[in-house]
Amino acid sequence: MKQLVRLGVMCLARKTFDYHAAEELYTNIISNLEKLEQVELSVIPGLVIEPKEAASAALELAGKDIDGLVVISGTFHLGHLVLEAVKTVSKPLLLWGLPELPYNGGKIRLNSVCGVNLNASNLYKSGIRNYHVCIGDSIDENWVDALRIASALKNTHMGIIGFRAKGFFNLGVYDLNVYREMGILLDHYELNEVWKFKVSEETVQKKLKQVKEIFVVKELRDEQVLKVAELTAKFEGFLKKNEISALAIRCWPEFASVFGISPCAAMSILQSEGHIMACEGDIEGMISMIAQRAVGAETPYLFDFSQINFEDDSALLWHCGVAPCNLWDGKCERSLSTYFAGGKGVTADFVLKNGEVSVVRFDSAGTEYRVLLSHGEVIPMEKELRGTYMKVRFDRPVRELFDLIVENGIAHHASVVYGNYITPFKIFAKIKGWEVIE
Repeated sequence: MKQLVRLGVMCLARKTFDYHAAEELYTNIISNLEKLEQVELSVIPGLVIEPKEAASAALELAGKDIDGLVVISGTFHLGHLVLEAVKTVSKPLLLWGLPELPYNGGKIRLNSVCGVNLNASNLYKSGIRNYHVCIGDSIDENWVDALRIASALKNTHMGIIGFRAKGFFNLGVYDLNVYREMGILLDHYELNEVWKFKVSEETVQKKLKQVKEIFVVKELRDEQVLKVAELTAKFEGFLKKNEISALAIRCWPEFASVFGISPCAAMSILQSEGHIMACEGDIEGMISMIAQRAVGAETPYLFDFSQINFEDDSALLWHCGVAPCNLWDGKCERSLSTYFAGGKGVTADFVLKNGEVSVVRFDSAGTEYRVLLSHGEVIPMEKELRGTYMKVRFDRPVRELFDLIVENGIAHHASVVYGNYITPFKIFAKIKGWEVIE
């Protein structure tokens, strides 16, 4: 399900044009907007024609806790109107122009697009650049989805247990920079808060049954399988008790050495059930996953750009066994193994399913943020490796993509989802003033 957003809507006009037709069009637009998934509207009824009306409408919307402001140019209008609105409503802005109606006696009836041009020029020259332009009968839902990203980030309770993984300096963040850019307040917990979390024997036994139904566990000792079940129950209870919607985890080296297993298999199960869980303490990876889910993508997860093959122009998106188990290809054997951490790894092993995929990474360098975006198609492959993985051919040559990543110092994790979810992130980056790397 997409993230809920609240939109303020007003329609501007001038009586020297066919404002009666504009008012009728506005009524139809509101009716259509009310049908959008997970959208609440605060609508200014009627047309806004005079500067005082614009100022009054802006004051009304300012008290509605909206995520974005939709300004429709019903006809051409005074340049004062949008400027009066944004003085009071400091929110991402959609300038919406309507297609011209059939001429009536040789006269332009709406001249709406010119109104959009006027507004854009006034805003740009006043230093306001976070607007987006839409021309057509319906709203640009990619812009609405971009607002969903911002809403999800500031309204999701995110946590981290432990710290980033040992030596992964590039995954570190400055908490107050994350807050400044996205409104996120990150809560910190210690690893032993999960390890010591109390769960009932009945709950553990239910999880044990679940683990054995999902995975082939013949390579594991009975006590290791039980540990997976126990940890799955502990994570689930911990998330529920603390009302955490997304969690970054320092998954090594302490998990294996102290708790007895790594958390990969437990995370694979929980992610398949809709939990956002980022390995290796990757906060920005977690943020990227939340953003993808906000626009309606299902089951995001983190991977490494592990191998690149210049001959067949592909990349292996691999990780050590944490991908959501529901994304398995349905052909290979889903199994658990202990191939690392001295036999305490306990990771999932399977090939991921085929399909169209989108890659996103929100990544900081100093106090600056940028967004890595890429889109591609999964290439079918056999199960040849430990861990969870897919082979992908991207829309641009893999050599060029990898060069972009390393030349811009992007972190070695990114989030991937099935489907095409690229455009809303470009709009979100423009709203935030972030660089897009693609």
